[in-house]
Amino acid sequence: MSDPNKQSGTSPTKPDFLVEDHGSIFLLSTQTDPARTWIDEHISREGFQPYWPTVVVEHRYISDIVEGIRNDGLAVA
Repeated sequence: MSDPNKQSGTSPTKPDFLVEDHGSIFLLSTQTDPARTWIDEHISREGFQPYWPTVVVEHRYISDIVEGIRNDGLAVA
């Protein structure tokens, strides 16, 4: 069984991503280089993304995105 607290970033206490709940939207912020690479490979800049590489995400999509991030071995806080 893998450790759910394992971090892929350079610091063992630093998650790869931070998720902020702002009511109708979430902000998904990269904290490490692997997180930035993941965003570049999986999330399009098309549409409303004024804070890139921080991603604006509708509430209905955030759980699937977080699941995909964790499935790829990255940590989310």
